Amino acid sequence: MDNTLNHAEDVLNQGISGFHQYVLSGNVHLSYVSNNFCEMVGIPAQDLLSETDDLYANLVHPADKGCYAQFIRALCAGAKVKTEEYRLIKHDGAPIFVRDTVTTKLLADGTLVGYSVLTDLTDLKNEYGNLQFLNETMPCGFLKYTCEKQPRVTYINQQMLSFLRIPESRDGEMDYLELYKSNIFLMIPMEERRRFALYLNRVYSAGAPIAGEMAVQRSDGTRGYLFGWVTKCVNANGEEEFQSVCMDITERHQAKRDRETRRYLKALMDVYDKIFEYDLSANTVKCLYSNNSPMFRWLENVPMQMEDATEKWVSGTVAPEDCEKVRAFFHAFSQKQLYTPDAKPPLITYHAKSSSGEMKLYSGIFLKMDASVSLYCCRQVPDGQETDQLRMENIHLKENMQELVLRFTDGIAAFEVTADNMVIPLYASDNVCEFFGYTKEEWLPLMSKSTPLSSFVAKSETAYEEFVRLLQNGEAEFTYYDIKTETEKRIKAICSQKDPSKLAPRFVMLYKVEDPASSENAKLSEDRTVSIRTFGYFDVFIGGKPIAFRNKKSKELFALLVDRRGGYITSEEAISFLWEDEPANTITLARYRKVALRLKNALEEYGVPDIMESVDGKRRIIPEKVQCDLYDYLTGKEEYAQLFKGSYLTNYSWAETTLGELSNNLE
Repeated sequence: MDNTLNHAEDVLNQGISGFHQYVLSGNVHLSYVSNNFCEMVGIPAQDLLSETDDLYANLVHPADKGCYAQFIRALCAGAKVKTEEYRLIKHDGAPIFVRDTVTTKLLADGTLVGYSVLTDLTDLKNEYGNLQFLNETMPCGFLKYTCEKQPRVTYINQQMLSFLRIPESRDGEMDYLELYKSNIFLMIPMEERRRFALYLNRVYSAGAPIAGEMAVQRSDGTRGYLFGWVTKCVNANGEEEFQSVCMDITERHQAKRDRETRRYLKALMDVYDKIFEYDLSANTVKCLYSNNSPMFRWLENVPMQMEDATEKWVSGTVAPEDCEKVRAFFHAFSQKQLYTPDAKPPLITYHAKSSSGEMKLYSGIFLKMDASVSLYCCRQVPDGQETDQLRMENIHLKENMQELVLRFTDGIAAFEVTADNMVIPLYASDNVCEFFGYTKEEWLPLMSKSTPLSSFVAKSETAYEEFVRLLQNGEAEFTYYDIKTETEKRIKAICSQKDPSKLAPRFVMLYKVEDPASSENAKLSEDRTVSIRTFGYFDVFIGGKPIAFRNKKSKELFALLVDRRGGYITSEEAISFLWEDEPANTITLARYRKVALRLKNALEEYGVPDIMESVDGKRRIIPEKVQCDLYDYLTGKEEYAQLFKGSYLTNYSWAETTLGELSNNLE
């Protein structure tokens, strides 16, 4: 029996759903339709075939005619294989959803033809009708895109098009939708693309979704902000893809930024005479604060073109001998050449006219607010400030603050202390939240109310008395844990002088300082012998010099590892010793991880990281790599018999168990 199909037309009519053939050269029209296609739409072949007109286009749903026309244009332009989904209206008026896949071919006579296969998706679309309704009515953007290195967008809903302000494609104009579809990174501002790529890599490798905020580059050149989720899944074709659901939070983001800026400005106004906002994304500048100077009323809260406004200010007020220097400074800023990694914010001094018309010395600085916005702050330098600028009562606040704000973008916080020692935070980075023992969610409510100083610092690892001394002396230094670098750093706190009337609030700001311990430790001798003293008070020595643990809990953790004599200790066990009254939960686990990391950093800083081992969150000391009086005593050798005299790890209450064992052996 011969089962071979000898007639191609039988295959097209019976074996391939909805087959038809286009002629794409000249006037687009159908040259062939299969029987099963005619049955699908309920229209005979003679009503679909024409030498001049695309009668098939009459079947396309009115709402989908635009995407169908764009689909045909792409085929005529030379696309080899292209797929599109749209709706057709059957002869009885019922709509059907189809997926149209067309393969083009150039015939020997130069005619471009397209072979089309339709798949009826109506049942599938109806099955997900409720989801489609939600997709079209909920204020959420929805995206599907490939898991390639340069992801391509395979689906984007109308809400997302609205978020990105993508206009409908018109002849002769740029097709932003096709541009964005070809590479999803085009939706992301340049400075955010690396972070977005890292998120996608993490989602792909971990197989778990990630949520967060992200800036997007809209088609009109403006910047928007979305909050959304990215997840990896497998589509109906068995292919891996990313899916994202987004909400537009641009207005909320702007309102939050405006609130933070106002708080920041409140602190800066005590330091600077004038503050200007430079927006590189909009190429504008406006005056936010001029200390009631009439010279800048034309620029107050009115965005003006950056180059023109800056030149007007320079040529009209800056001393002729300093004009070129100032122009070069602002030109370098506009070209993004002023900011360098780990450097101080850019600073300039120049002579310019004051409000009285006299030439005075001014100091200016750019403080970076975000990727596109910076504040240019300037002040008149008081006469004779070089002689005693930190001690002169009249300029005490400004001069301390000037040095503070000089490093503020690397730094930490600003807050107000009222006359009755109530604290109102004005600004905080994640670092300062950690420093004071708060999460960012706990910190935000504090910024809208007054909190007693004693309560405000209660969660900090620094004693309350240290903060009191800060208010008394005007300056202090503390240690904080830097989230980005996962290292300990030093911060300096500067407090304005107490007003003689005791009624005016005082302002405290904190900023990063270089840690002298780092350079000191670099000068340690080559002797890396680790000696540990447990009998009496606990201490650790490197080459005969004591380790200056900056955090008491990291020192206690090290003592706990020594007490275990090389055995592993889990996170939960360590927490039960370090925080005896607190259970192991997400908060204490996070706190413990920070303490463990601080210990690791301290050992690395002193050049002995190999004395501690970590496996799957469990840690132990390696006894063979240290000298320890406890370990020597437990060998039972006669020369070590006199080491223990009745005291052991006097610093820590949990050491009493081991102390009891040692005391029994002593008897």
